[in-house]
Order: sequence, then structure tokens, then C-alpha cells
Amino acid sequence: MNKIEAKHRIEKLSEELRKHNHRYYVLDNPIMSDFDFDKLLKELQVLENEYPEFLDANSPTQRVGGSVTKSFTSKEHKFPMLSLGNTYSQEEIRDFDNRVRKMLGDQAYSYVCELKYDGAAISLTYINGELAFALTRGDGVAGDDITNNIKTISSIPLKLQGDGFPEYFEIRGEVFMPLKGFENMNKTRVDGGLEPFSNPRNSASGSLKTQDSSIVASRPLDCYLYGVIAAERVSNSHFDSLNKAKAWGFKVPPFIERCENVDELWAFINKWEEGRHKLPFEIDGIVIKVDDLDFQEELGNTAKSPRWAISYKFPAERQATILESVSYQVGRTGAITPVANLQPVELAGTIVKRASLHNKQIIEQLDLYLNDAVWVEKGGEIIPKITGVIKEKRAVDAKMVQYIEECPECETILIQKEGEANHYCPNEMGCPPQIKGKIEHFISRKAMNIMGIGAETIDLMFENSLILNYADLYKLDRESLLPLDRMAEKSVDKILQGLEESKKVPFERVLFSLGIRFVGSTVAKKLAKEVGSIEELAKQNFEQLIAIDEIGDRIAQSILDFFDDEMNLENIAVLKAFGLQFEREEDDVEGSDVLNGASFVVSGVFSLFSRDELKATIEQYGGKNTSSLSKKTAFLIAGDKMGPSKLEKAEKLGIKIISEAEFKAMIE
Repeated sequence: MNKIEAKHRIEKLSEELRKHNHRYYVLDNPIMSDFDFDKLLKELQVLENEYPEFLDANSPTQRVGGSVTKSFTSKEHKFPMLSLGNTYSQEEIRDFDNRVRKMLGDQAYSYVCELKYDGAAISLTYINGELAFALTRGDGVAGDDITNNIKTISSIPLKLQGDGFPEYFEIRGEVFMPLKGFENMNKTRVDGGLEPFSNPRNSASGSLKTQDSSIVASRPLDCYLYGVIAAERVSNSHFDSLNKAKAWGFKVPPFIERCENVDELWAFINKWEEGRHKLPFEIDGIVIKVDDLDFQEELGNTAKSPRWAISYKFPAERQATILESVSYQVGRTGAITPVANLQPVELAGTIVKRASLHNKQIIEQLDLYLNDAVWVEKGGEIIPKITGVIKEKRAVDAKMVQYIEECPECETILIQKEGEANHYCPNEMGCPPQIKGKIEHFISRKAMNIMGIGAETIDLMFENSLILNYADLYKLDRESLLPLDRMAEKSVDKILQGLEESKKVPFERVLFSLGIRFVGSTVAKKLAKEVGSIEELAKQNFEQLIAIDEIGDRIAQSILDFFDDEMNLENIAVLKAFGLQFEREEDDVEGSDVLNGASFVVSGVFSLFSRDELKATIEQYGGKNTSSLSKKTAFLIAGDKMGPSKLEKAEKLGIKIISEAEFKAMIE
């Protein structure tokens, strides 16, 4: 394929992928399988790597992320992002309508009603039909540039379709996290030994300010756009301009209605106050806007809010019920979580029977007694929580909730670690929930990824004394497994095959699977690269550990504690005997030490390498990747569109700035 043919093929693939992406994420009407889509995307990636001169910043391949933004640049909004005033009653809605009528006089007007999405407000700017940059709301005058992260959200078009859009315009909307995606993401985090996120709203907002865009790409984010702003209007009607935006490829919400009077406004509010619990995402109210843009201009703004729009906030739903008892759960790390067992009550569309009490301090703050009448709310519309006690209903002989002193599973005396709110069971090797939790972590996808074994299978094996720790998994055989309930030959073969395949898992994932506290998958990868083997890691002292990039005091002490435990050492010995990988495979590359441990920071857009390829090559040739500039940084590899602040800092610190061509010359 020559250059001309490659250029045409890249353009054709890009256009085809954009169309299918729009059908899948915006119209929810795919006509191509995921397999075929991925196949075309891979072909495009290969061609763009081979012909980097034809790589478009808004290519479909740029949605996978990979760029790292150490600090987000503040950028002024061309049109201020004002916040809306809030109302909470029908009377306040009528007051708003009276103010509008008074200012507009006898002119006939209508409203547009929209759902108020519970996420993070954003502003997208398009120039000549392509996404130019994306900003957060910030203080309304200026926001943070989050363009790299926004590009990873598949429902946001990078290039527009059709015609009729202004040369330069903004479109505003809300990035949110659908409830199902939030639930699945938290399950994955828990399976990986991480803390679950608290609610979809904070998860969406936090994701947009995550420095690594590849992490943002892995989050189940979506976006609705609901406001076109342009110097040259596309319509005098807000409602009609949204329909035009829909034709350009934007995901405009279908939950929008025109209303002619307050009664219709209130009917819309009532409909969604009830219907919101059936939506696949969270809303916290309704937004009401005057439809005519000339009228919006005539009504104007206050210093903080538009006079032509207002929001109605749903009251936080809560119900009174009875605290029947408090039980205690033991997690994989031994953390104790108190749980309130409630008289069942319907809340936000579901029956609530339990609510987390988090820790001893929360129980004391609430001043809880057994059989108290309590107020229960759903935090973020997801997690039930007790928000207060109706003390006037407390019985005279009621007994105060006493936090337990012993583990509810193994009766070991609980401990509270310095600086932590939770209490812990220290019996790691003898407490059943901790043992089973560690085994579940060991077999999880990001760890050993052992097929054929799940939580129920682990329970079955543990109850039959076949496994008492994760090392025992490799002692399993057909004779011990076949007699178990619901265990057929096919299931046994799958388990044994999964165990055999796991022996090929690289050291970094084996290290993560051991469940060392605070050692997640990223830290495990860093440690595996730096120390090379489990033997070397076990030899490290505190000072040596904290000298490794990104290893702090807490992680270092946790590693030392892990290797001080004789049972952990015995488990490692068993796993080594069964052939698991406890040593990092060396890269078989001639001249792999040519960079001699020098630290590099990679910044900007490159043509000879992708950012990931650059970083991999640095490591391959004996260098180190660091995320930020410091006195220890030896080289800054500068690409196109690198921020001026990073360049200025590098010059100030005396760091050598090189191009990717100069880097290539170094390793050659």
C-alpha cells in the first residue's frame, strides 16, 4: 500500500468507525458486532502507526486514552457557565413564572423542561465541526481543560456529521455514570482488593480530573448535551437548537418537553419525581428554561444565575423505620463493618433492610440504641444510610448499641490501627471470611485469573477442608474435587486447566495476587520492575523500599509486615514449588542498559512512537519513567502541544530537553 492508498484507507476507516460509534453509543442501534468493530479499529491503529503523518487528533483510535495530564490548565469560558437558582415547591415555581411574565409583559412564551442530571457539568467547543477543547464548569468564569479525558467518552462526537453547524460554537451538558456501569465498576474494584466508590456522581466528577486518560477510558462514563451556545444562532428556539444538535451527532436526552404554563411544568415535575427511580442514571431535579432565545436575552442574568432558567430540586427521600439489630461483617483485610438490620421499608423504589454504619465512631455520633426509630436515606440514591434518630420514640428501657470487642467469626480480640477509623481482626490466617476473601482476590481477573472457580466454589472447597489458603489451590486434584456437590467432570477439568494456565501469569500479577495490604496492581507492577524477584523484595529494608518511586511509608511497612509472617513465607514456598512465576522475565534486548537508570518524563504528541511505546522503550533500554519533573529527572522528551508550564519548569530545573528523534538516536 502506497501513501495515497493509506491516506484514503485511513479516512474511509475513520468515517466508518465514527458512524458505527454513533449508532452504538448515541442511537443505541448497532449494526456491527463488537468483534468486527474492534477489527476495523485495529486496522486503523496499524495504519496510523505506519503512516503517522495521517494521524488525526480526533481519530476514533484516540478514545482509548493513554495521555497523562499532571496538572489541568485553567481556561476562560467564552460564555460564562452560570449556576441555576433552586426552587423546592410549586409556590416557588409560580413565583418564578410571575417574574418572567412581569418582565416580558404581554409577549407569549413557553418553557422547556429537562431532567437535572446528577453528574459533572462540562462545556465542549467545536471549531469547523471538530472537538477543539473541553472544560469543566470551574468557577463559572474559567474551567479546567479536560480535553484528553473527554475524548475517551464514546458518546461524545470528536467530529460532527451533517452540516449547518456554526464554525465556532459551544455545547454544554453533563457527564454522568449510569447505575449499572457504576455497580459493575465497584464489583470489579472490590474483586481487585480496592475500596468501592461511594456514588455515581462523585465517580463521574472524579474521573474527569483523573490524570491518566487511559483510566478514564476504562470508566463507564456517558454524556447528555443540552445547550447550544453560539454567536451565530442556529435557531431562536432552545428546543429546536437541540434537535439540530442531535442531527449533528450529539447525544441529546429524549426526556425534554415544551410546557406552556405552570400547570404543565408541575405535571412534568410530578411525572419525573415518581419516574426517576426507573431511570438507568441519577437525577436530582428538573431544569426549567424559557424557550425563546430572544426572551432569554431580554430577561438577562444576575451576577450568579440566569433569570430565564431555574431548577426544581427533589427533596431527599427518607423514611422512618426501626433498628432491629446490628451485625458485623469481616472483610478480606480483616476490617470490621457494622451493619444496621432494619425493619423493611420502601425507599427510592427499593425495599431497604440493611444500612452500613461504617465504624464505631459513626455509631457513637448517632447515639444509637436498639429498637430506635431511625431516619433512613439513600446516599447518592444508591447506598442506604441512617441519618438520624427519632429520640422521642425511644423506649425507656432501650439498650445502647455496644460495638463488639471480638471478631464475630473467630472471636479474636479486635484491634484499631493508628490513624484509622475501622477496627480489625488480626487473625489473618485463621479467620474464615479473611481466608476466603484472600482466595477470591488471588483468583480474580487482575490477579491470577483462574477460570472455573468463583466465590461459591471457594466456599464449597473451604467447608470441605480442601483449601485453607490460596496455596492449597494447587494441591487440588480430580479425586478430591469430583465428590463435591454440583461438581461434574467438565467443571473439574476447567478448574484444573485454569490452575495450570495460571502458572504462566507474570510475576507482577502473582505479586498482586498475594494480597499484600496497599499493594494494588499498579504498585505490584512497579515493585516487580524495580526488584525483579520475590527473593529480592523480601530482602528490602524500609529505606530501600521508600526509595522506590511511588512507594510511601504505609506501603513499605505493609510489605515488611507481610514478609515477617511465617505463614506467608510458607505459602510462597508452596507456590514456587508448583511453578508460579516469582521472578520478572528479563527483556532479551541487545544494549538494554544503554540508558543506565536515567529518569525520563514524556510529554506531548509524538509521530515516531506512541506515548506507550516511548515509555516501554525507555524501560526496555534500562531507563525509568516518572510522572512529574523533579531534580532527579534526567531528560524531558518533548512532543508537539506540550504545555508551556512544563517546558518552563524543565528549563528552571536544568533538565535536558530532547525530541523523540534525539531519544531514538540515544538508544541506537
